Amino acid sequence: MNSFVIACGGTGGHLSPGIALAEALVARGHKATLLISHKKVDARLSEKYPQLSFERVPSAPFGWRPDVHLRFHLRQTQGLLFSFGLIRRVQPDAIVGFGGFTNAGVVMAGRMSSILVALHEANRIPGRAIRVLSRFARRLYLPPGVRLPGRLGLMVRHTGLPVRSEIVRLSRADARARLGVDAAQKLLVVLGGSQGAGPLNRWVEQNLAALAHEGVQVWCVTGLGKGEVGVREFPGRSGQVVRSWQEPFSDRIGLLMSAADLVLSRAGAGTISELVQCETPAILIPYPFAADNHQQANAVYFEQQGGGLLITESSLANLRPEVIDTIFNDWLLNKFRGNLRRMAHENAIETIVNDLEDLAAGTPPTRHLRRTPAPQAT
Repeated sequence: MNSFVIACGGTGGHLSPGIALAEALVARGHKATLLISHKKVDARLSEKYPQLSFERVPSAPFGWRPDVHLRFHLRQTQGLLFSFGLIRRVQPDAIVGFGGFTNAGVVMAGRMSSILVALHEANRIPGRAIRVLSRFARRLYLPPGVRLPGRLGLMVRHTGLPVRSEIVRLSRADARARLGVDAAQKLLVVLGGSQGAGPLNRWVEQNLAALAHEGVQVWCVTGLGKGEVGVREFPGRSGQVVRSWQEPFSDRIGLLMSAADLVLSRAGAGTISELVQCETPAILIPYPFAADNHQQANAVYFEQQGGGLLITESSLANLRPEVIDTIFNDWLLNKFRGNLRRMAHENAIETIVNDLEDLAAGTPPTRHLRRTPAPQAT
């Protein structure tokens, strides 16, 4: 049995795969301790998994504004000291980081304590935390086709993002029955990511009546603090009742995606992995201010692979016709589903768990790993 520390807090996109990996490690007989932030989204999601061990690490996101910058350094110093204590207490064989501001302290403490570090990046453009901390890592997991040059000696494995075990594709009839959704009407699910998306929430509010008139039900997850739980009714074109649902948070994402004909969503890597897992077509609206514009890169790749469409936030005013045309085009939706089925070709959790076990045991790397090349001279 080995012991692992998994740094994954701050956003649902980091915490969800961390939970998935922890579940798989525990199922293999290992110990796993998850490091999360003090944010509400972490508390809300982690409380669903009482069988797992969570620790809240002092941390804060980076920013150049003087007060934000000062708070970042203060909290990260506290996080480093906390991490040294945690390492002495749990004595991990390896530390796994999923990016984000909860990673820095424990990765640094791990490196200074001679504990091997593995990092996972799910976005098509590696984030700042991964770029900076990768110099302290022994292993880096990247999406297929993504490179991080200039890290000599770092062994890279290309694989996907771990998805929680309960996020699986169900039959549409079963999912809709469990949600109480009309099986005869189209269903659009709107997701703004773990933080919610104000522009998508406003678009839903402005278009609910028009979508209902066309016979489209809407289920909108607004984000914590950005909406209340409620059900509304609108008249359809033929006088039928068409409902819409609104909730600030959902721990039934697999159920929602399985019930949906189409998802309208931001383009975080975690959401895209769940769409692939559930084979659910989507129109992606990348968050235009994401670091390094990584959501745009994610959405471009998703569209190129044939999983759905990409629409920029600046085009939201023209989105409703696109949604109507897509959600009633069964041929196109089936084409998207077939492409998504092709994209879900590898069990990322099994790949990562097997590799972590080899790392902890000191097993030499396999031929599926490659060293990151040095930058070419210019």
